[in-house]
Amino acid sequence: MTTTTAPRLFPTKNDLPEASRLEAVGLLNQRLADATDLQTQCKQAHWNVKGPSFIALHKLFDEIYEAVGEYVDLIAERVVQLGGVAEGTAAVAAERSTLPDYPLALTSGAEHVAALSDALAAFGRTVRIGIEEMNELEDADSADILTEISRGVDKWLWFVEAHQQGATRGA
Repeated sequence: MTTTTAPRLFPTKNDLPEASRLEAVGLLNQRLADATDLQTQCKQAHWNVKGPSFIALHKLFDEIYEAVGEYVDLIAERVVQLGGVAEGTAAVAAERSTLPDYPLALTSGAEHVAALSDALAAFGRTVRIGIEEMNELEDADSADILTEISRGVDKWLWFVEAHQQGATRGA
């Protein structure tokens, strides 16, 4: 069980208003939980995929895992830049993630492609909401970080969905 404490900020000369930084830290920590969960879902798919597209998907899922790891780091470091504490443990991610649970019994490439595309799409949606939230807080730097992440997630979603789209004509 994770212990939750009231958010606090360390002193910083960052000129964003304290109230905005405090809210941004909370919102970014939520995206951090989602990103951490997404990263573990990528590894789950990487480890367990089977079938004729095994090697291509195995490598793709690992590439996505590495990219999402960079997103995790970007978000966590932004939290700390704002004077907050990055709350990035697995237990916190499990408790807070808004992503759909990853089904553990999947084996086929098609099943993993479907599940991972769902997770990527859900994460992309929350990141885009985060961009708007950061714009409302007038935190252009956090919005920019989330925009970078959104572009990357859309690219990975395209790569994963291409495996579904090639399987059925006209889909």
